[in-house]
Amino acid sequence: MLTELKTGSKVVGVKQTKRALGDGKAARVFLAEDADPRVVEPVEAMCAERGIPVVRVPHMKELGNACGIAVGSAVAALLV
Repeated sequence: MLTELKTGSKVVGVKQTKRALGDGKAARVFLAEDADPRVVEPVEAMCAERGIPVVRVPHMKELGNACGIAVGSAVAALLV
């Protein structure tokens, strides 16, 4: 599943993911399990409201690597 982030259209970060969810552009959202719950829980709630599937990733570093960035990421979204 993480390979989709390397090749597909995506956004990285909480603000951009929330924007994509609000605009109806997010197809799937990835959340890092080791991220601060105060950061990821609002995004998870938005996904539940909109019926967007959520994929859990064990570590922020792993999610960041999958997105092609040098730092960890708490949240990323694969776009439609």
